[in-house]
Amino acid sequence: MMETKRILIDKNDIRDEDLLEAARILREGGLVAFPTETVYGLGANALDEEAAKKIYAAKGRPSDNPLIAHIASIDQVKPLVKEIPEAGRKLMEAYWPGPLTIIFWKSGIVPYGTTGGLDTVAIRMPSDRIANRMIALAGVPVAAPSANLSGRPSPTTADHVWEDMNGRIEMILDGGPVGIGVESTIVDVTEDVPVVLRPGAITMEMLKDLLGEVKIDPAITGPMRPDMHPKAPGMKYRHYAPKADMVLVELSDETREKLEDKEGAFVKEVEQRIADQAKCPSIRPEDYLLALEVDKLAEEAAGKGLKVGVICTDETRSEYVEDDGLFYAVRSMGIRAKEETIAHNLYRVLREFDDLGVDYIVSEGFSRTQLGQAIMNRLTKAAGHKIVKI
Repeated sequence: MMETKRILIDKNDIRDEDLLEAARILREGGLVAFPTETVYGLGANALDEEAAKKIYAAKGRPSDNPLIAHIASIDQVKPLVKEIPEAGRKLMEAYWPGPLTIIFWKSGIVPYGTTGGLDTVAIRMPSDRIANRMIALAGVPVAAPSANLSGRPSPTTADHVWEDMNGRIEMILDGGPVGIGVESTIVDVTEDVPVVLRPGAITMEMLKDLLGEVKIDPAITGPMRPDMHPKAPGMKYRHYAPKADMVLVELSDETREKLEDKEGAFVKEVEQRIADQAKCPSIRPEDYLLALEVDKLAEEAAGKGLKVGVICTDETRSEYVEDDGLFYAVRSMGIRAKEETIAHNLYRVLREFDDLGVDYIVSEGFSRTQLGQAIMNRLTKAAGHKIVKI
């Protein structure tokens, strides 16, 4: 087992001398974990096939799962790609540096070991100042998936990276907690109509405003077949997953339609149940219905002797009482009205349940629009597509 060095970096006072060793390790074919604005990445020289292999080995990652090449400036794109389509140019101008990955047809200098055997290359320019400066000092594009063991929840702090990667890599740059908390949006511009392969903080709505027509890859809404080759990270395999089994509870379209009729009998009935039974009388009907189903599933699992964890929000937290013997642990991910709080805390909560030894997790569902699309994509994959609709 190698020794992993951990270097603390002050984001408000970034010094080249603190990053030069990391840059050298990358140039020489080693591995460095570093913060980005999305999650922590595990970096290697993207043009060095042997270095890319080390990423797969450290993570235990399937070799057909592509890596993203991170760059520090726009002029680093041209050598890596055959062409830059108009859609790609617009995306680069609008959202780089930032949480957006763009897929192009690759040039000959990008090895298949980096692209998972594909003729395309995924490229991103992070806005995190530590990441950007480290890449610039390295002088090479840096292939960097999330810095966790394959399949585990992505790391949003250096402590998370240390848990998974200590002894497996040369260095961890500790820049404190990340900002966004879910991985970058991935858009494929190799087709006539751009295709979203992974949702993120650059939302579908933002992309349509910029580009007009945009398609969604079917792998976002359902699992890929085992014989299919993933076009981008996170598409094929179980990702972001806690050790416990997990199920996601979501309102059905039919229930949502009923809830839209504020004066209808269905809403009146739910409101009466809230008045009679809810611990928080101001809870919204839709949130209360989710809490009721989560409570029911948790009770069934606890009855089987399982340690049950519940993922909720600040709006529903009061509906779950930990000391009644039903729940082993209840964790709020944030505020529904502020989806950025949910995204920021998602992986932290999943990892906390791992630390607590929870056997079974029941999670409330969220909106599938705006940033909620990315949140639900990660939770759905974490649950292995096990969803209960009510």
